Amino acid sequence: MELIDTFKRVKSASKSLALLTDQQRNEILQAVADAIIDQQDRILAANAGDLAKMDPKNPLYDRLQLTHKRLADIAGDMRNVASLPSPLGHVTKEKTLPNGLRLCRVSVPFGVIGMIYEARPNVTYDVFSLCFKSGNACVLKGGSNADLSNQASVELIHEVLQRFGVNPDVVTLLPATHEATGEMLNAVGYIDLCIPRGGRRLIDFVRDTARIPVIETGAGVVHTYFDKDGDLEMGKAIICNAKTRRVSVCNALDTLLVHKDREADIPQLLAPMQGKVTFYYNDESLYDTEFMDYKMNVVIVSSLDEALGHIDQHGSGHSEAIITQNEQTARQFQQHVDAACVYWNAPTSFTDGAQFGLGAEIGISTQKLGPRGPMALEEITTYKWIIEGEGQVRS
Repeated sequence: MELIDTFKRVKSASKSLALLTDQQRNEILQAVADAIIDQQDRILAANAGDLAKMDPKNPLYDRLQLTHKRLADIAGDMRNVASLPSPLGHVTKEKTLPNGLRLCRVSVPFGVIGMIYEARPNVTYDVFSLCFKSGNACVLKGGSNADLSNQASVELIHEVLQRFGVNPDVVTLLPATHEATGEMLNAVGYIDLCIPRGGRRLIDFVRDTARIPVIETGAGVVHTYFDKDGDLEMGKAIICNAKTRRVSVCNALDTLLVHKDREADIPQLLAPMQGKVTFYYNDESLYDTEFMDYKMNVVIVSSLDEALGHIDQHGSGHSEAIITQNEQTARQFQQHVDAACVYWNAPTSFTDGAQFGLGAEIGISTQKLGPRGPMALEEITTYKWIIEGEGQVRS
């Protein structure tokens, strides 16, 4: 299937977004949020069709599943995005040169953002809301596991856009095929930025294949280090929340590092998860594993330095945490660990755009060039220079 005409339509439609005011964008986002609530049964019926094709024991089942509560949260996040200040038109630098030229650097949309994601139908709404608010069109490439859910979601969004006289091509869902992914990654001149959101295999494929700019997100081999000076009760709550709140998400805990002086406390640290989580102990074959399941590796370390060395070697640059009452140890951990989000006495489950007060997130960047950590409105804008003169010429 040739998608070049589709990409051309999206690129053309993206120009029309510049004609909308921020107030109009917000009104449309509120209307989509209303439609999500009003048409829950329609969305859930499509989602049920996707769920019927997946084994409930599959770790991705939880990511795929929509509920009344999750739809309410999705609508709430969209309203939050609508309430945020516009990221566009911000003057980030201005100066007048000795020759009188006036320079101004202003934030603007990227243009067209391509999003590749797996069994996460909520991402459809998050990406649309952030892209639309920031003046970007979006090309969505969801996984086949969530295709019915994604189709229903995009149809709903299109209905609202058409009601407001907005070209529906500003949000376009591609076929859920590998061929569509390949064409998307080669859409030079039509897609300005691609963001893959999923497991390591997907991200590696996109990075190695794409001819358009890519921001890596998602994959997380996440650690929590329980220090010799860690508080036991605090540790129990933090570790349990980091591991079990939602096991299929990228900020879920994979490996618990425990100082050897606190080895005797391990049964109590794990007690809240007994019967729910399968534990492995010092299993070197699992050091680089992102479980996305009710499984966790427990590793004994002899010192803070050994914990840091383990994270250096096996972490993915996503989220890492330390539990300790020793501020000097905590500061050393936070300074040393090379990750987008580094926690002290809090669970990694907070790595989330909405939790960070960003309204929603388009993904969590684990790279260093460009945005890092939860990506929201500011992270999907770029800038241009506006230069004003009075007839100056360069010698």
